[in-house]
Amino acid sequence: MEQLIQQWQEETDVIIAHLLADGSDPDAIYTIEHHFACGDFKALEKAAVDCFKAGYEVTDAEEAQLDDGAIVFSFDVITELPLEAAAIKADVAKLVQLCGDDKVFYDGWGTYFEDPDGEDDFE
Repeated sequence: MEQLIQQWQEETDVIIAHLLADGSDPDAIYTIEHHFACGDFKALEKAAVDCFKAGYEVTDAEEAQLDDGAIVFSFDVITELPLEAAAIKADVAKLVQLCGDDKVFYDGWGTYFEDPDGEDDFE
């Protein structure tokens, strides 16, 4: 579990550096999506409840079929944070520990580019 936390904490620095190098707004509040998956729906459901009880916003579980035909279930934990490594890394560590006990795979986190000019990409 510690190795996974360390890996994603290092990856956090890389993700933030890439976003900022691409011109994403350093002062924006970002929607951070932490991804979780498991082949056992009951374990996934327990992990989602544990995350919710810890104060996180949790999405509904989804079902997906992998290339090999296996079925997995997934959910996301959503946070709203500035693009600050310390806060994101703290969430990564807490969430990995919450879900590691349930044998649910932490599949990393992601966010969206934030235009510093405030223009909406969907227009």
